[in-house]
Amino acid sequence: MQRAEVLVVGAGAAGCMAAGTAAGLGADVLLMERNERVARKVCITGKGRCNVTNASDVPTLVQNVPGNGRFLYSAFSAFSARDTMHFFTELGVPLKVERGNRVFPESDKAVDIADALSRFLQENGVRRAHARAAELLLDNGTVQGVRAASGEPFYAKRVILATGGLSYPATGSTGDGYVLAKHAGHTIVPTRPSLSALRCREDLCTACAGLSLRNVALTVEDTKKHREIYSDFGEMLFTHFGVSGPMVLSASTHLREMQPERYRLYIDLKPALSEEKLDARLLRDFAGNSNKAIANTLGLLLPRSLIAPVLHLAGIPGSEKTNQISKAQRLSLLHTVKALPLTVLGFFDIEAAIVTAGGVNVREIEPKTMASKLCRGLYIVGELLDCDAYTGGFNLQIAFSTGYLAGQAAAQSKPEEA
Repeated sequence: MQRAEVLVVGAGAAGCMAAGTAAGLGADVLLMERNERVARKVCITGKGRCNVTNASDVPTLVQNVPGNGRFLYSAFSAFSARDTMHFFTELGVPLKVERGNRVFPESDKAVDIADALSRFLQENGVRRAHARAAELLLDNGTVQGVRAASGEPFYAKRVILATGGLSYPATGSTGDGYVLAKHAGHTIVPTRPSLSALRCREDLCTACAGLSLRNVALTVEDTKKHREIYSDFGEMLFTHFGVSGPMVLSASTHLREMQPERYRLYIDLKPALSEEKLDARLLRDFAGNSNKAIANTLGLLLPRSLIAPVLHLAGIPGSEKTNQISKAQRLSLLHTVKALPLTVLGFFDIEAAIVTAGGVNVREIEPKTMASKLCRGLYIVGELLDCDAYTGGFNLQIAFSTGYLAGQAAAQSKPEEA
């Protein structure tokens, strides 16, 4: 049996911030974590580089959270992106700002961020317990602590749940927090992948697997509502099952009513060229290669692995001589290059998504403290909340901001008020 003033369950980004903040304010804090190391998921974010935050102001942070962004206004105001950057710099991690205001450690090593969080805990005297939470200990609508899977009770008048979502379960994010929150009476909005790769119907994805496209434009159409719901410019990647990459991950957050074949992607392979300029480019290329097969003529316009799929979609045999291509065929090719179509079948597995959307209904959480409105002494933070953002450092900022608010509130709350 162990006791603490504040018990934090989960040592990810949000949990570490909550525990260290509460301890720094003088609370006796015990951090319960099923893994031996803290911040395991942080170590794999940003392809191992860790996109710590996004160097934007509070309104911009809110705008980049399509899932309940307004709920986070108080959290972002209390602990902003600037605060996050100052926090890690003070812990000895120099940072840099890259395209799109994305912030990374200068070392490009995510482990430096994880190590800094570990130092933060040690410097503030946070106690550690290697255990997995199994159930909340409740008494008349008030939290009393947590019972571990081993059966051992951990008593505390204030408990902060920071167990993460369902993505990357090998890091410990297996959905335990949803069960605990539901036990306390909370509503769980159905979970789904966010910042996820997409499965597509077309065979060209498999044919082009591994091909990375840069400086292309992406448009997403909701075929049920017959309207465009998202557009972006940047990078993407073909995979054996569909598409991935920064643009696709951001687009996935908008596919909130996923059904097979409901959403269609259109890739503009030459967004810098208008249709008129692209047509002129095609005419020049055709004129200079009139006796070549059309498949060989397009080598300077398109990546090699895309040529055959594009010609197939345009209805043009690859062996046909360039000087035999009709105007109708040329225009068909032009339209395919400007709007390469892909049909979305669904998200890739939630376990491989960067973020879990859905979770604890934010209407049941006090936005200025992250305290539960249903269970006294309980706080819920990070990916457990029904808040998800675009790629670019925004999701980690959610973790740091909500963790900070909860740690501050839990430390300053009197037991009878918690």
